[in-house]
Amino acid sequence: MVKNGWVVAGWGLGYAGFGLGCALSGTGLFGAGWPAWAVTGVGVASAATGVAVARRGPVRWLVWLLCAAASVGAWSLLMDLVTLLFGQRVDSVPDAAGRVLAAVGAVLLARTALGLRPGARGGPAGRAVPAPTAAPPTVQLAAWAGTVAFFPYVLMKLVWALGGTFAGISGDEMYAGYVRNGSSGFWLLLERRGLDGTMLLALLGVFLLWGLVRPWGQVFPRWVLPLSGRRVPRWLPLTPALLGAATLAPYGLCGIGYLALCTAGVTRIRLGALPSELSALEVGWVGMCGFAGYGVALVVAARSYWRRTGA
Repeated sequence: MVKNGWVVAGWGLGYAGFGLGCALSGTGLFGAGWPAWAVTGVGVASAATGVAVARRGPVRWLVWLLCAAASVGAWSLLMDLVTLLFGQRVDSVPDAAGRVLAAVGAVLLARTALGLRPGARGGPAGRAVPAPTAAPPTVQLAAWAGTVAFFPYVLMKLVWALGGTFAGISGDEMYAGYVRNGSSGFWLLLERRGLDGTMLLALLGVFLLWGLVRPWGQVFPRWVLPLSGRRVPRWLPLTPALLGAATLAPYGLCGIGYLALCTAGVTRIRLGALPSELSALEVGWVGMCGFAGYGVALVVAARSYWRRTGA
């Protein structure tokens, strides 16, 4: 753990420098000025904690606390990646850079905290590689629930991509909105071919979810010729899984809370490009239930995969 401690300390100094630079230059993060100072504080605390880990100090609980703080900083990074992929831009470059740095730190801190467990092994030497196994039935049930939760979202996007109408807005109107918002040519090409980019990502996400709970997610399939039969590196499915879980679960759950308030008449929903509040609620419930259901299922599946593959 000595090496991991120094790596965390180095990341902490870099993260603190980023936050301090934003604070002193007046660059707001996440729509305000104070988050830059919070980033600086998390970075300084992480650097000090990394040094303590390198010196074998009993700081495991603090490492997990800082991991949670970094995870909060990385929230919605997945949305930035989707926007960059299909819109050729991000809403805010400093925000996106901060989320990337926070995501890296969350992974480093989590790895370090796991290494500080009582009885944790100091390295891979001599470690037995568990045989590929399926997740317990309860975890697979969660995967089914997450898959089913995403179906209405996929169908909604498919209706629009094929030119149909849902919630009072047609596929042509959605396409015109993509053009106005500066979507990439690749995104527009997919839409004209009856394929929605976010729908494809949702299907890919379902594939990832089942790879986490079934044995085939731990071994490269035969069609991957150079790697056929070899074990899948644990980081390969866990990196997108943890990123997706950290983004979609809180986004969906918070969104459901907001929609519940809007449905109850406590507050009014923002319409965006939709023609009415009823339309906005229909689209909102489909999307947020899909994100929340899938996100929570991804949390459960990723934890199971982590444990089954020798974490």
